[in-house]
Amino acid sequence: MTTQEAPPPPGRVTLDDVAREAGVSLATADRVVNRRPGVRDRTVARVEAAAARLGYRADPAASRLARNRSYRFAFLLPTGANSFMTELAAQVRRTAEWLAPQRGFIDLVHVDVFDPAALAAALERVPDGIDGVAAVALDHPRVRAAIDDLAARGIGVVTLVSDAPSSRRFHYVGIDNPAAGRTAGTLMGRFLASRTGSVGLVAGSLALRDHAERQFGFHQVMAAEYPNLTVLPALEGRDDARRTRALAERLIAETPDLVGIYNVGAGNRGIAAALEETGRAHDLVWIGHELTAHSRRYLLHGLMDAVISQDPGHEARSAARVLMAHATGEPILADQERIRIDIFLRDNLP
Repeated sequence: MTTQEAPPPPGRVTLDDVAREAGVSLATADRVVNRRPGVRDRTVARVEAAAARLGYRADPAASRLARNRSYRFAFLLPTGANSFMTELAAQVRRTAEWLAPQRGFIDLVHVDVFDPAALAAALERVPDGIDGVAAVALDHPRVRAAIDDLAARGIGVVTLVSDAPSSRRFHYVGIDNPAAGRTAGTLMGRFLASRTGSVGLVAGSLALRDHAERQFGFHQVMAAEYPNLTVLPALEGRDDARRTRALAERLIAETPDLVGIYNVGAGNRGIAAALEETGRAHDLVWIGHELTAHSRRYLLHGLMDAVISQDPGHEARSAARVLMAHATGEPILADQERIRIDIFLRDNLP
């Protein structure tokens, strides 16, 4: 009685093993697993059966190295001193280091995403040598048209943090922003309990889809569940700390019954300065977005009550993976690319 040798563990199976098992050359096995034409159907079936028996899994990075194929991607991020976007840029640079050994390379470009003409022009200037683009998007007709033109050229576009869903973008990488706004509404209502009064809204720009959707979700919850609270019209600070401070100071001065502030975007440093300057730092409920060095300090000192956050490292890596998948025709793992909503209080800071 003869015994068969057990196949090697899946992690150790190589394409050489598959070729030997199928009785074909390494070149033929490579053509089959990479779906290239020129191999007879019977041979394809034999190679596929051998790969299944051995538990072979193709390594796309190794295949790119073998073919000497590389890919280049452009990441378009906002200009300015926005702390979250600064951290996102740092994470993109780290992702570039991670991607380089896989023959994927990233060009980082800064542009004023609040200016649709500037953002559209940056998208329109993307050269043919670029295989994919990730951009913090402004939901504007000219920007959507620029994204559509890139898609028509075969260049995949990933919208990052803020979406342009009616464009031909390939994928959106970011949190569910209406859900984030609803979360902020629930927290605001519960923190204020039975208090009555007005709640101020500060946004970077309502032309940014993420800011508009957060405001929408916030209004949904507040209108349906907290009729004792009046949500004021949103003020736009363009995510600039100085402008946001001036808006917050005016909001406090002109609203005697102000009991809370929801900052939809960035500019938290401006709101903190306004609260401290006016002596309202500890009697207003303040909820904002993104865990940064500044918002962490505000939580610890009791200025902020809650921060709704997203992981910039996850987003940078996800955008790179999705762009590489688009360029190579590889599948996307939806669960891996889902960006979760994090809620931080002073008590659960990482």
